Amino acid sequence: MTTAASGQVPTAQPAIKSVTSGNARFQVLSPTLIRTEYADDGHFVDSSTFNAIGRGAFPEPAFTSSSANGVLTITTSALTLKYKEGSGAFDVQNLSIQLAAGASSTAATPWQRLTCGVGALCEAEDLSYNGLSVASDHTGYTGSGFVAGFQNAGNALTAMTEVTAAGTYQFGIRYANSVGGDGQNTTRTLSVSVDSGASQTLSLPTTASWDTWAVASVPVQLAAGKHTITATRTSNDSGNVNVDSAAVTNQGAAYPAASARAIPACGYGVSCEAESGRATGSGIVATDHPGYSGPGFVAELNQGSSLSERIVNVPSDGTYALNVRYANGVGGDQLHQTRTAVVTANGTQQTLSFPVTNDWDTWGTASVPIALKAGTNDVSLTCPDATSCHVNADTISASPTGSAAPQPHLALGGYRRSLDGVNGDNGVPPTTPGLLHKDGWYLLDDTQSALYDPASHAVTPRPSHAGQSYQDGYVFGYGHNYKQGLSDLATLTGPPQLLPSWAYGVWYSEYIDRTAADYENTIVPRFRSEGVPLDVLVTDTDFKSPNTWSGWQIDTAKFPDPTAFFNWSHSQGLHNTLNIHPSILASDPAYAQAQATAGNALHQGGCAPAAAGGGPCYTFDWGDPNQLKAYLDLHQRMNQQGNDFWWLDWCCDSTQSSLAGVTPDAWINQQYATNSAQAGRSGFVISRAYGSLQSGSYSGYAGLPTGPWADKRSTIHFTGDTSSTWSTLKVEVGSTSAESVATGMSAISHDIGGHNDTTNLPGSETYQSGGVAKQTTKLPDDMYARWIQFGTFQPIDRLHSNHSDRLPWQYGAAAKASAVKFLNLRENLVPYTYSAAQQANATGVPIVRPTYVDYPEEAAAYTTAASEYLYGPNMLVAPVTTPGTTTTTSVWFPPGQWTDYFTGQVYAGGTTANITNGLDTMPVFVKAGSIVPSVNAVR
Repeated sequence: MTTAASGQVPTAQPAIKSVTSGNARFQVLSPTLIRTEYADDGHFVDSSTFNAIGRGAFPEPAFTSSSANGVLTITTSALTLKYKEGSGAFDVQNLSIQLAAGASSTAATPWQRLTCGVGALCEAEDLSYNGLSVASDHTGYTGSGFVAGFQNAGNALTAMTEVTAAGTYQFGIRYANSVGGDGQNTTRTLSVSVDSGASQTLSLPTTASWDTWAVASVPVQLAAGKHTITATRTSNDSGNVNVDSAAVTNQGAAYPAASARAIPACGYGVSCEAESGRATGSGIVATDHPGYSGPGFVAELNQGSSLSERIVNVPSDGTYALNVRYANGVGGDQLHQTRTAVVTANGTQQTLSFPVTNDWDTWGTASVPIALKAGTNDVSLTCPDATSCHVNADTISASPTGSAAPQPHLALGGYRRSLDGVNGDNGVPPTTPGLLHKDGWYLLDDTQSALYDPASHAVTPRPSHAGQSYQDGYVFGYGHNYKQGLSDLATLTGPPQLLPSWAYGVWYSEYIDRTAADYENTIVPRFRSEGVPLDVLVTDTDFKSPNTWSGWQIDTAKFPDPTAFFNWSHSQGLHNTLNIHPSILASDPAYAQAQATAGNALHQGGCAPAAAGGGPCYTFDWGDPNQLKAYLDLHQRMNQQGNDFWWLDWCCDSTQSSLAGVTPDAWINQQYATNSAQAGRSGFVISRAYGSLQSGSYSGYAGLPTGPWADKRSTIHFTGDTSSTWSTLKVEVGSTSAESVATGMSAISHDIGGHNDTTNLPGSETYQSGGVAKQTTKLPDDMYARWIQFGTFQPIDRLHSNHSDRLPWQYGAAAKASAVKFLNLRENLVPYTYSAAQQANATGVPIVRPTYVDYPEEAAAYTTAASEYLYGPNMLVAPVTTPGTTTTTSVWFPPGQWTDYFTGQVYAGGTTANITNGLDTMPVFVKAGSIVPSVNAVR
């Protein structure tokens, strides 16, 4: 073991004390954050990555390190990390952490590595992948999903295997290949290489549909020992396939069945995901009940099914407790009773009983003593008869008898690219877990992230390590000090951006064909005469020419003098943003120059239907520097005319970023912000975040290996096109805070009022569509008033709709009065909101956060997270999400005293009260002893 400062450190990353043990390196960045890096070739990385730009910004922490009995131990005031020296790359068996999460102690094994042994089936979602995403939108797959994509060169799937004898083996994948995003239905190819050596072509004939799966394989030469086998889309391959699983087999052997699934090890004393085990029979991975840990739970454990786990690091022979976290509601057999399963370990059987839980959304823990041997043990749960099992299994663990079961790794919050297409009537949409977990730890795996120079914004690939093992991840151990976790994240990956104060005012947006005359003569004057504040004017796509979707000029029939319009708008104290779609028609006057700048590389096709007409349509690859420049250059004329910032609406055109090591949304959003800031304009963009159009559809919830960590530095997160229902409003109440604590994003912007109408109530305006006169729609008055109230206490207050009324004077008297009151309140609270945004930028704690961030030991803070939140440090908000001109809302009050913002009534902390509000008020409370700065000015 050696301790030294990192060598070859660029100016962006000051030297950091390192603890090195063979090919493993550890950097203690804070008492609650340790970088864990493993390189088989001994080549560590000191440069910044696109995610980790602030590694050198932490103050030097105090810690100790020691080596005894072959174990390296690193201890801080909050966290203990142990690594078995000389044991190779990090995995469950050789690296563990210990910390306190509230009153409980947490043990965890952050790094998971799956070895794909000969004859085992390895689910693709359990392997390492780059530029791909996990999906489940087709049938017939095994496991919890499949890996989708291979749309760009460099996309890759890697399996680790180990063979005992040198020889020729078969490497195969189970795949689907139907009509791709390029419109082709043809045999596809990938390239297979062993240990980064020479590649060979793997041909993948078409399958009947995306729901039909086939197997293809190639022979591979393997020496005895460990290897990495990678299936890559190179520049010579066509890709565009989905991969369900991979396997290494002996020559001539059949492709393994799902029952031969390779499973990761489960560390002793650690909570392990049941879905990571091997389920047979009717057992499936499901996500249709809340409260589970990990990516899901195992359901449909009926007669004849089983669930197996491999438990490692058992300290000695003896009797231990096997613990299962489960739900036991009314079964498919209509029985609601104690269920049983047979637990088998080392040839000994025990009966495990599962008492009933209230319903399928309620989880309990059942335990049974089992005899285990020192080291590794295979444990199975079986369901021998018709009434056995019928439970959902969430986690499995082995622990000392008489002790509490290890805490489950329960995610707090989650993120997704957008809420596009979400109608809350269909339930809460799924999300991907992020930073915060209730057991107090998280691994930010940065292995796939590209190197990055924050000064020049240049991205370069990581070293290849010649196919040898390499891992780079940050172990957070914040316990229940969630603010510390968010602070560490902000320091490491960059803080949430502080926007100009005007961005925290009132925005008006509507998808409808507006003109300069509309704004100058009608809309803005009406805002002024009605006493309604307005700070940001958003013009949706119809301003463009020659095509309203993909044009790159302002239509002078609608805006005769764009420069004069922007000058007028600025004279009114307004800031402007224009909607943009990333495609261009060949008939566009700007096309020839764009194609020339791109080196003739723009891709024909893949445009949204709205871009049809005017000849062929082209899309961009933002990962190609020439195409990126061509794309950004298209904005320059409108920038010069006076537009302030951009709304990137990457919803529907198959523009992409092939740049490896960077989340595509984060990459293009960073380009907008940098380009704008360098030109002296507002250095941010409003856009979707965390993924790409290609990763799980335009509203995809599956995370990418490069993560959601960089977007907060450049982006107002536009959450997309939702349906206007009460349930959607309710979803949004919880989603802002959930996303914020998962990613560190502070500036989140919902469509206030929703985008897609569901009511068909006639509105107040007429417009032309396809030569036909149509009428706008509107929300019910109570829904409109409540959504406006909700927006008042959100990071960004952006009224928006799809041809649906959103202006106060378009509603009845009571709804209008409420909207005018709350929009003025929003404006008056700009000093408070801006102060909260400054605090977010300084500390990483977002503007909107669940109450458990500030009150982590209060059980009710977790159970009420979907219905109330803190707005800044001093205001508790519980938006009304039910119909009626008078409603009653249940509110839990955190410790302290809380004063109703509107009535002055005081409520004691630790209590719950039913708060009744008319349309003129809502449940908002101010913490005793705090100050809420405001202004009384209407712009």
